[in-house]
Amino acid sequence: MPDFKPLSETVFASPQIELPDVAFAKTSGVTTIVNNRPDGEEPSAPQSQAIEAEALAAGLDYISIPIGHSGFSEVQVDAMVEAMKGAKGSMLAYCRSGTRSTFLWALASAKMGANPDAITQAALAAGFDVSPVRPMMDMLATR
Repeated sequence: MPDFKPLSETVFASPQIELPDVAFAKTSGVTTIVNNRPDGEEPSAPQSQAIEAEALAAGLDYISIPIGHSGFSEVQVDAMVEAMKGAKGSMLAYCRSGTRSTFLWALASAKMGANPDAITQAALAAGFDVSPVRPMMDMLATR
């Protein structure tokens, strides 16, 4: 069974999903899947094109915002803000462990005006520590 962890009422984070997890996501109310994993990071994992095809076949929206080892850019944060604003229902963001997806959600949420303390608590409740991106969250929240 997939490990979808709620970050908010409409956003879930997950470790790498498999093709059958797309159907589970749909039955769980997810309408948008966001892939935060670069292709080729783990060659045995389903790559972006395969997940996208499965998502589209299931009637779900699919967005790729890969986060590599170089970290987060404002372009990626802005892309997540747009994904969150454009989602027609719940969103599932995934990467290798769910951490990068959680970090990106936290940064986008802060940029959208959410309180960094509330973001931090929501992430902790889901099992994620966002302290590595907390200074960036604080900066985005004050813009």
